[in-house]
Amino acid sequence: MPETRPPIDLNGVSLAELQRLLEERKIPPVDSWHPEHCGDSRMRILSDGTWLHEGRPIARPAMVRLFATILRREPDGSFVLVTPVEMLTIAVDSTPFVAVEMRSEGSGRNRRLACRLNTDDVVILGPQHSLKMAEGEHGPSPRISVRGGLEAALARPVYYELVELALAEGSHPPGIWSDGAFFPMAAE
Repeated sequence: MPETRPPIDLNGVSLAELQRLLEERKIPPVDSWHPEHCGDSRMRILSDGTWLHEGRPIARPAMVRLFATILRREPDGSFVLVTPVEMLTIAVDSTPFVAVEMRSEGSGRNRRLACRLNTDDVVILGPQHSLKMAEGEHGPSPRISVRGGLEAALARPVYYELVELALAEGSHPPGIWSDGAFFPMAAE
């Protein structure tokens, strides 16, 4: 089945309209599918968000968007691509997604932040899509909860933009509000 969902553009769309668009999107119910494991997909997601098949980048963005909708994280921390009839392992170097663009509306407790992922999906930071600072190999690493244990790292420009907003608001400890939730900008 080809990917038919067009990417969402953050420019020129209010976050209220963006929320409506996100609620209309449906992703496959991968958590309810439990086929037998069929093998390895020969796919890998690099830490910069590049999706590879047999060592070569997947050139069609629509294919990456489609694969992203059937990606699931297993209880043991591994990743699989799953359909109602097959399940294939996929290697993930760090996180399967990268937040590559951010949009902010409001300020302080009334702020809402939306992030576009490298797969052209969008999440609005808040109670359902939290931001945390995970301790990584090279120090604290900001992560956004996307769905079902899947996370997005923040591209460096997005992280710097987020830190700039947090510092401008001067909260102690430093952090950022979005959609009624406060997210500290320090490792837990």
